[in-house]
Amino acid sequence: MKADLHIHTVYSDGAHTPDEVARMAREAGAALFSMTDHDSLEGLAEKRAAARAHGLKYVSGWEVSAYEGDKKVHILGYGCTENAAYATFLRARCEGAVVRARDMIGKANALLHLNVTLEDAEREHVKKSAPLHTMHVVAAFARRLGKKKGETYLAYFAEGRPAYSGLCRPAPQDAVEAIHACGGIASLAHPGRIALPEEALFRLADALVAGGLDGIECFHSQHTADDTARFAAYARERGLLITGGSDFHVAGRGRTIGLPEFVPSGRLLDVFARLGEGE
Repeated sequence: MKADLHIHTVYSDGAHTPDEVARMAREAGAALFSMTDHDSLEGLAEKRAAARAHGLKYVSGWEVSAYEGDKKVHILGYGCTENAAYATFLRARCEGAVVRARDMIGKANALLHLNVTLEDAEREHVKKSAPLHTMHVVAAFARRLGKKKGETYLAYFAEGRPAYSGLCRPAPQDAVEAIHACGGIASLAHPGRIALPEEALFRLADALVAGGLDGIECFHSQHTADDTARFAAYARERGLLITGGSDFHVAGRGRTIGLPEFVPSGRLLDVFARLGEGE
């Protein structure tokens, strides 16, 4: 059964609605998929309904934007419920996102001699109950500058650039613990994209495994064949679940739903079934 377990929608920094994503997943031949928006399970009922409407199996998901220092170490959560622990974690993410947005806006305004406001960024935020995302701030500045969002992000807001902010980010272990508190399983997202030397990367992965990490995303649109083989070998050695997904955001921008091809193991499907997912 072909699956794509890493897709973004308008509920975070994607460009497409759940119904549009479900249609594209069906057209790509994915029988099972998950919409994993950043830091929130918002829109879960709409996402499940879209999957049903297109005859697909669905797994609830989200991607927690965790950081190890200034390095992105995102954690995917599957099979979570919107319980009290989730509400507490979401509230902290929303409050932290505003602090971080104000910091980025202040730095960028000083650098670019603009007067972009938090309200400008919030107007770019379609789904208001999810945390404000860096790309919403980026979109507000890109609109004012008359530039593309990707160009604006890389020039001013990426790690190491003058308007970057790492304030109020959860650590990877915090994300794993939050996902478990919500009743789900945690998978390390796209390890091949983590900007750490290999030795440091696997040292971090070992620490997360010791802290309860359940899986690792071995199949990803930006992994090479060697990446996939290396991370799959690591997963097997540690007894981890293997997950995979496109990390799709926008049609026509280099990532395609259903690619790379990923077929979940019987063990992963059994875990999803125990969580009441994948139906």
